[in-house]
Amino acid sequence: MNYTKWIDHFTRNKQNRPEPDWSAPINVPPEVLAPMLRSIEQFRLGDGGGPASLIAFNRENFRSRTVEMRQIVDLWFAEEAEHARLLGCAVRRFGGRIITSHWSFTAFCFCRRVLGVRFELQVLTLTELVSTAYYRMLRSHSPDGSLAAMCELILRDEAGHVAFQRDRLMDAGCPRRGMRGVLWRIQFLACGYAAGTVLWISHAPCLKAIGGTRGEFYSEITRQMMRFVRALQKQAKWPGVPALWEKSTASQLQPAK
Repeated sequence: MNYTKWIDHFTRNKQNRPEPDWSAPINVPPEVLAPMLRSIEQFRLGDGGGPASLIAFNRENFRSRTVEMRQIVDLWFAEEAEHARLLGCAVRRFGGRIITSHWSFTAFCFCRRVLGVRFELQVLTLTELVSTAYYRMLRSHSPDGSLAAMCELILRDEAGHVAFQRDRLMDAGCPRRGMRGVLWRIQFLACGYAAGTVLWISHAPCLKAIGGTRGEFYSEITRQMMRFVRALQKQAKWPGVPALWEKSTASQLQPAK
């Protein structure tokens, strides 16, 4: 992995970050504001509001590979903590409360701790992808300009996080050729749709209230995951999955609309 590239990226990304105008007038109907606020409160906890670090029992196996990797991981999670700060500003803007615990987040962290750093890194990669779908829908349908500006900042960061995860997987020799590679892609997509479904169950009231649909959400998740897998294959410089395979696999794994 090109460590210098990622240290430079995260360092540069701290610059030119216009803060959303949190004091701008709010013109959001009450029937939209209530579910939207609940969603943002909960999302803040999951996006950097909890432990902004790797927490797997064997996390040092990954963090301590090199001094540079430790620095990159710290910079990555510093951006996650910044997302929690931005989401906290949005929560306060709309008169909400800062949530410090939730049963689903506690269960999520427990699995990250006990199942090891390899599992944790895949889960975090998928979280970046499904979170991108959430923020893109929130930005597209947002009834509030300041909230849309916040989403723009976070999406800028997520694009870098996704690219970093792709480099990390390449460095680990993934995906592999042949049947092992096919099985990896199937489990990756299946886990991605599972993560997306959990997000949809929790945040559907918000996304529906601002004008989003279930079909739009799953289409966005499919787009993000397929783009990730295709870019990984291109970066690996070996023939990709045939388009027909991609289409049929995605349609079989994607929940019915």
